[in-house]
Amino acid sequence: MITPGESLVKYDNPVSIKNTDGKSPKGRPLRVSPQQPLSNPVPPPPKPKSASVDASKQENEILNSILPPRVWMEGNQLWMQHVSSASCTRTDVIRLEEQLDIKLLQWMAKETGLCVVRRKLYSQCFEELIRQVTINCAERGLLLRRVRDEIQATIDVFQTLYESSMAFGMRKALQAEQGKADMEKTMCDLEEEKKDLKKQLYEQRAIYETSKKRENEKRQLEGKMLSEEIESLKRTNQQLKNQLEKIIKPNY
Repeated sequence: MITPGESLVKYDNPVSIKNTDGKSPKGRPLRVSPQQPLSNPVPPPPKPKSASVDASKQENEILNSILPPRVWMEGNQLWMQHVSSASCTRTDVIRLEEQLDIKLLQWMAKETGLCVVRRKLYSQCFEELIRQVTINCAERGLLLRRVRDEIQATIDVFQTLYESSMAFGMRKALQAEQGKADMEKTMCDLEEEKKDLKKQLYEQRAIYETSKKRENEKRQLEGKMLSEEIESLKRTNQQLKNQLEKIIKPNY
């Protein structure tokens, strides 16, 4: 996790706010209203001494509204750190690019695809550019803040869609796994039924072959008996015919 001291945004020296035990801390005091959130403090407007001082205060308020001060706890001490209002030069921009490349290597950010570290560093780089532009032109800084907020809102929408699509995909995968298990069970049942039907088919075929063999043997036996009976009847008929001829012939 990137700590407050490792941000690419240029900040002033941190200022102690208060102790957790309620005692006033040593060093530069800073009053904070209980109703006012620490993430976006707006100091009360001081009495202007001159036009330049009032303009500088207004620019600081705009800068603090665009880039709120950071607040963190260190031990029992609460600290606040405002963004720097110092003007920037071309050298500062070149140094910012170098720091961005160094941080990308140090934190082993991915070059492609989704990467939380790369997104964090580029967001800090963009905020530093907003700070530098705001110092020279507050209106440009406010417009860049709108662009930054719109980009962040778009990213949040895509992240929500990604999470919902992942959840939908997981549900579909679980349903597919459940359906796969049911289909596998159905396939096993059908395989068992197929085996039983094959067994019954083989048994019925054996019974059919046995019955067919018996019928063939019975038919052959009956045919043989009929043939013998016909032959016997033929012999009997011939004998009777011969006898009849013997009886009739003497009369002539």
